Amino acid sequence: MTLGAYGLSSTLQHTLKNAISCTGTGLHSGTKVTMTLCPAAPDTGIVFRRTDAAACGVEIAARWDNVVDTHLNTTIGNADGVKVGTIEHLMAALSGCAVDNAIVEIDGPEIPIMDGSAAPFVFLIECAGTVEQNRPRRAIEIVKPVSVRDDKRMAVLAPGGGFSVSVEIDFDSALVARQKLEVNLVNGAFRSEIARARTFGFDHEVEQLRAMGLARGGSLDNAVVVSGDRILNADGLRYDDEFVRHKVLDSIGDLYLAGAVIIGHFHGIRCGHSLNNKLLRSLFAQDDAWRPASLESRAVIGGGMTRRAAAASPA
Repeated sequence: MTLGAYGLSSTLQHTLKNAISCTGTGLHSGTKVTMTLCPAAPDTGIVFRRTDAAACGVEIAARWDNVVDTHLNTTIGNADGVKVGTIEHLMAALSGCAVDNAIVEIDGPEIPIMDGSAAPFVFLIECAGTVEQNRPRRAIEIVKPVSVRDDKRMAVLAPGGGFSVSVEIDFDSALVARQKLEVNLVNGAFRSEIARARTFGFDHEVEQLRAMGLARGGSLDNAVVVSGDRILNADGLRYDDEFVRHKVLDSIGDLYLAGAVIIGHFHGIRCGHSLNNKLLRSLFAQDDAWRPASLESRAVIGGGMTRRAAAASPA
């Protein structure tokens, strides 16, 4: 089992080969924005740059400690109050495509929702291409279980050989109900099994969300909408269990805010953006629960190859 959602053909860091842009609408703000994914130097990580906020500090590193809001999306911000919202689908795509370093330029407050999944961002990354850099990929190896709980919700990171994610959901809806899924993020599994799963909601929540100033850009073009025992989208579901697949997608994006590849297993029960961020905060508060590592040899568990994690400076 190889580390990384695409499997590691190299343990070196990667960035984009070329810059590439798209234009779309923010799910919650309803604002039309243009986003450009740009190459970045080794060890940059993922950095968001608000091009419309030049008077303030415009760069925000995509890290767990820069998360300022987790209500229905993951939003990062800086000390000047500049924010970028709904970053989780793009972060999932960058993780799934093994992009370590990138500058994300955006001229508005929220990443475009596109079709509600990570697939359009995977397409952009593949069109731009990726290139190896002359530094080893950084990793965070989980060495003891860390968990957070909130009533009936739970999120856990535990040691594991590679990166795997399992999620359980349970909604008061006969159509969604209880669903479980576990994915080993290897050999293109993110692209083939997770990337196309769209965000979803319930029709009775729409007016309430819009009254709160949210979901202004939401439509059947960028979300699965459930009404009783029906899917309102004319094309139906992309997977029978698209709901839990999207929760896996969200978790992958939230976890990439660790700032490096995670070597371990994530398990979430009714988890969401808030609990995922609390889990990362709990992890990094416990020095004995993790260790920084660099991937210096191809990492395969149970496939005839070995993983060697060498100590490195924290991201």
